[in-house]
Amino acid sequence: MLRLILLLSVFFLISCNTNKSEEEMEELWSKAQTRQAILDRSGTKFNSAIDPDLAMKDAETRLQSGGGLFGKGGLSFGGILNKGEDNSSSSINNNMSVNVFLWRGALETIDFMPLSSTDPIGGTIITDWYSTVNNENERCKLNIFITGKSLKTENLKVTSFCQEFKNQIWVNKDIDDENNIKIENAILNKAKKLRLQLS
Repeated sequence: MLRLILLLSVFFLISCNTNKSEEEMEELWSKAQTRQAILDRSGTKFNSAIDPDLAMKDAETRLQSGGGLFGKGGLSFGGILNKGEDNSSSSINNNMSVNVFLWRGALETIDFMPLSSTDPIGGTIITDWYSTVNNENERCKLNIFITGKSLKTENLKVTSFCQEFKNQIWVNKDIDDENNIKIENAILNKAKKLRLQLS
């Protein structure tokens, strides 16, 4: 009889703890799904007070790709080149079919523009339309393509698109190829500086 009472007591304690754990998990899950929790967890650089929709879109994109373009810990050049203590980031270099310095240089060069989509494996960066405060009647967007693992000019291609607001519609503008070359040069210079920082 005593064994039966002890067994029932143990079963009761276990079932109470299980229910408590499930309740705790439900509470954690509900907190994890709040808008602010998603923004905080994603590491988005967009200010949710200024443009909440853009911040949320960027946050969801980052989380769908593993908490950011390069995972929760971010990009570590030391890890990529196996010079850091944490080798978990070194797999990024193996997974990427493009030069990591060109990739990072491109992202840092255009960090003021909102991103529409990025593919670090395929080397594609597409921005959303961007207008300056001084000229809201003109907007531009960029498509950046990085090919190959070496830091060379031929492995980088920038295509820009600009429009002007006329007669209540956006009209495409002719783009001078020199502007695309200037952006490519800025990205190349940034990529070279990033590589030199590791030397």
